[in-house]
Amino acid sequence: MIYDLIRGGIGPQFVIRMLVRVFTVFCILPIHEYAHARAAVQLGDDTPRLQGRLSLNPLAHLDIMGTVMIMICGFGYAKPVGINPRNFKNPKIGMALTAAAGPGSNLIMALLFTLLADCANIWYSNSASTVANVTVMFFLYAALINVSLALFNLIPVPPLDGSRILNIVLPSKYYFKVMKYERYIIYGVFILMITGIFSRPFSALCSLVMTGITKLVGLPFGGYAILY
Repeated sequence: MIYDLIRGGIGPQFVIRMLVRVFTVFCILPIHEYAHARAAVQLGDDTPRLQGRLSLNPLAHLDIMGTVMIMICGFGYAKPVGINPRNFKNPKIGMALTAAAGPGSNLIMALLFTLLADCANIWYSNSASTVANVTVMFFLYAALINVSLALFNLIPVPPLDGSRILNIVLPSKYYFKVMKYERYIIYGVFILMITGIFSRPFSALCSLVMTGITKLVGLPFGGYAILY
């Protein structure tokens, strides 16, 4: 946020970014966590329901520090959903499916927001108004945020969702050894992001996936798609 202010002041781009970050905090992250909770309950673990996490209410999912990080840095986190794998018929598969539900919900939302951006762009095709531009840019930023959340959470390092999916193929003795260091591993990932060592290739991957989504969404429109 501070970097954006210094670089460009309070312009339309800054306002849209901040609106999307607020939207992320109160809509996107709660849906991501709700998807985890819903998948766990469907697979036989009632822990999320008992903890009050089977809800779309943002207050049930938000973490204060994670929210502050999103507003200031552009990335952060919500409270993880508590899961008891012993309640699954197959703990490894149950954990993997529950973990995949979060990123899966983000990819669905990315498709939805890209579709809304396409529709808005077509609707306002003969208009150069600020409202038209802001509407299209908001939906595209929201789609990109969802792609970023999905791909970041699929990184196979603890405590991210990808590490739970990795548990399917990684022998348990190695998996639990890695899990002992999850706090240090995630700190390392954040440091790599802040320094740009990780963020540059990650941004390139997000752009690649986003381009693929815009092309996919553009098929019903005769191949037309917005490139952000």
